Amino acid sequence: MSRPVPNPGILDIAPYVPGKSPVPEAGRKMFKLSANETPFGPSPKAMDAYRNAVTHLQDYPEGTSRVLRDAIARAYGLDPDRIICGAGSDEILNLLAHTYLGPGDEAISTTHAFLVYPIATMANGATNVVASETDYTADVDAILKRVTPKTKMVWLANPNNPTGTYLPFDEVRRLRAGLPSHVLLVLDAAYSDYVSRNDYEFGIELVATTENTVLTHTFSKIHGLAALRIGWMFGPAHIVEAVNRIRGPFNVSTPAMLAAAAAIGDTAHVQMSKAHTEKWRNWLTDEVTKLGLKVTPSVTNFILIHFPETRGKTASEADAFLTRRGLVLRALDNYGLPHALRLTIGTEEANRLVAEGLRDFMAPA
Repeated sequence: MSRPVPNPGILDIAPYVPGKSPVPEAGRKMFKLSANETPFGPSPKAMDAYRNAVTHLQDYPEGTSRVLRDAIARAYGLDPDRIICGAGSDEILNLLAHTYLGPGDEAISTTHAFLVYPIATMANGATNVVASETDYTADVDAILKRVTPKTKMVWLANPNNPTGTYLPFDEVRRLRAGLPSHVLLVLDAAYSDYVSRNDYEFGIELVATTENTVLTHTFSKIHGLAALRIGWMFGPAHIVEAVNRIRGPFNVSTPAMLAAAAAIGDTAHVQMSKAHTEKWRNWLTDEVTKLGLKVTPSVTNFILIHFPETRGKTASEADAFLTRRGLVLRALDNYGLPHALRLTIGTEEANRLVAEGLRDFMAPA
């Protein structure tokens, strides 16, 4: 019996597996530290805007997310006509792939890059090409070596998830300069709000001065609006015009748009979250390193912890041990990191409990 057949390459895609959620247990407090969510929730201003939107749920959203585009433009000094909003930056990444990739094309990502990149690439019939990393960090020379006449796009998360590493902006400029002009460089800056390095810039200048670079960002991380699925892109006018041709006309809900517009204006909430993250990221890195475990230096709201392959002390055993204590971290087998766990920076209570749990786990039997 015949039946519909997926397009070539679809069944070769490994489905995206999100970080696991804790299973509530009576009498045990659970901490979800697997999805890089902020422990503070959204700005009170964003919550008020969301609640106020409930009286207009019968109305279709304004189709271009004008209110949010204007708010983003004010915050960053951008032209709102060069901004697109989407249902999370994930939607925008997929729209870019749908617009610029097809069968016979290639797109480059790095060894431990965000898994949406190969999914978006392969979903459009293109080939995902992997460039090696150096110390869990994107390597410009390795990327440039993988460029062929078939290359149409380069995906670069800066900072990167799940490693927490970043490229200095001089290196990003060198990458752009080394790519052919027809290759679109996609800078994914989902975690940029957490970075405090003088040599980091999340990409506005490069987008503003080139015709072949775009920047994507999200409200899911420091702004705490992950449940609303809201993100945005800044790009050259010709790319924005092309992507808008296939973007759904009502792809961003009114409550999400209004909440995000309020969130981006609450700089005090953002700075509070950033300061907390820096303090506890440094503390956790020190505490975990004292146990003899390696931590990849991070500039984000999570750290990557590497475990030995010795039986009894492996990452999978640590994951099970911590989960029994109500501490849920992110296993990374699907990222090619079976000996590591990703730990989201949480509340002070959660952070101290994780450090205590890891001390007990690593203690001699």
